[in-house]
Amino acid sequence: MCTGCRITFRDGKSMKQTLWIVFLICAGIVAGSLVAELTADIGWLSWLSYALTFGLNPPFTLDMGVISLSLGLWINLSVGVIIFVALAIFIGVKLRF
Repeated sequence: MCTGCRITFRDGKSMKQTLWIVFLICAGIVAGSLVAELTADIGWLSWLSYALTFGLNPPFTLDMGVISLSLGLWINLSVGVIIFVALAIFIGVKLRF
């Protein structure tokens, strides 16, 4: 393998840039969730914890006698998460690229 070869996607972005954006999104989700939980009881900041939850409830269950498989997905999207994901991507793009 050559030293300096980079994996690029069809649009020209490198794997490193893509992983950086994925990291920023995950960091924004974690920070936004933390802020939403911490500000839920503070009157003038409680709007950050306003959330919409959607998904499969109850989870889909496939029971074959020997094996039982349950699949479920819940997404809890709060105002804090949306703000912090946007902020993380904005700051990351300004600092990194």
